[in-house]
Amino acid sequence: LLGVILSMTLVMMTALSVTREAERGTMESLLATPVEPIEVMVGKLAPYVVVGLTQTAIILLLARFLFDVPMIGGWLGLSLGVSLFIIGSLALGFLMSTVAKTQLQAMQMSVFYILPSILLSGFMFPFRGMPAWAQALGEIVPVTHFLRVVRGALLKGQGIEDMWRELLALVAFVCVVTALAMARYRRTLD
Repeated sequence: LLGVILSMTLVMMTALSVTREAERGTMESLLATPVEPIEVMVGKLAPYVVVGLTQTAIILLLARFLFDVPMIGGWLGLSLGVSLFIIGSLALGFLMSTVAKTQLQAMQMSVFYILPSILLSGFMFPFRGMPAWAQALGEIVPVTHFLRVVRGALLKGQGIEDMWRELLALVAFVCVVTALAMARYRRTLD
């Protein structure tokens, strides 16, 4: 559930964030300031990082004490995976908010991302049981790689050396989405 909950909340909240400012007219004052797009992005996303980390802590505590998930080890890999996934999800939400003109469009885009994430990541259905085309699409979805990191760390005690491919996929996701968000960020309201 960790990957799905983080995706739903972080992507959706961030997607609505900048879009809401454009709709309410507060984006004009933000554009008038001498800040770079990366500074705006960091400023908008920093509070949501705390939200994501808090959600992660709550979910892991519930998993351990309510459902007796063994939590064998792999804490460094898990921490790195969680950090990358949170940053990537927030950057994706920021990218969506730069594309959307209204909050409704931002919400629809986030749902369009979340549904394939749930269906193709191995969360709802066993990944290896899906048809080859669905597995190929599932490999593109970041939640797939994040779920492998979480399962590997908590259930198998895997370290970074065992999950480097999944972590590398998450790094690529963060880099690509952040670059696209910076390229799409408008300095004018036109």
